[in-house]
Order: sequence, then structure tokens, then C-alpha cells
Amino acid sequence: MTATRHPEQSHEVPGLETGGRRIALLIFGWCNLVLGLIGVVVPVMPTTVFLILALWAFTRCSPRLRRWLYNHPRFGPSLRDWERYRVIPLRAKWLAAIMMAISLGIVTVMSSSWLPPVTVGIIMALALLYVVSRPSHPSQVLRVDG
Repeated sequence: MTATRHPEQSHEVPGLETGGRRIALLIFGWCNLVLGLIGVVVPVMPTTVFLILALWAFTRCSPRLRRWLYNHPRFGPSLRDWERYRVIPLRAKWLAAIMMAISLGIVTVMSSSWLPPVTVGIIMALALLYVVSRPSHPSQVLRVDG
């Protein structure tokens, strides 16, 4: 008689990357975590977007690191709101808009052609449209109970 192993009995979690992909995701996750932590102390550097990317990477390669970041007392609430409701807080929206405007201004001043500022401006406008279209608080999310 052959014993069958159930996923919950296995040491491997289904859907997790292994080998080189796992290592690449770990490096990507840690780099984004470090950039997010830099963003905590440097006002012009975003924090949440890097932490969301770190959470995404850790979800695919390390349940322990994902759990740590997801339940972190400082960063966990905004990450949970993003994951559950796709919420971007109003403060983050304003900061994104201001940083995009400053960046576009720098590109415009530094450019000798009209093409880079127009291209960057279009990309930033699309990104900003996405950001402002997200709810600012979980209570703004339409819930359908069925």
C-alpha cells in the first residue's frame, strides 16, 4: 500500500517558487524592503509601493517573510488594506501627485527635447489616474454579500 502525502503534510507550500526563481524573488523582495525603509526617513522617497512589491515577492518565495511583513505593527495595516481592498490612503495619493509633478519638472528642465517630458508626462498621468481612482479608505469599498 502506498501512502499519499497531503499538501498540508508536506514541507513545501504549493505555488512557491524554488531554486533560482526563489533566490531572485528573495533578492527582489529584500531590495524593495530596504527601499521602503529608506522611504520612511527620506521624505521624497515612497514607502508603500516598495513594501507592496516586497510583499508580492515574499508571498511567492517565503511564507515566513510574508507573514512578518504582513503582520508588522507599522507597515502591516496599509499592506493589508491594499491586499484586501486595493486602498491607497489620501496622504499617499497627495504625496504621489507631488512627487510626480516634481519629477516631471526635473525631466522638463533637464531635457533638450520635448519628447522625454511628454512621454514621462503621459506615463505619470496614467499612473496618477490609477492611483486617484483607488479608494482612500476600506469603508469606501463596495461590499456585496451574497
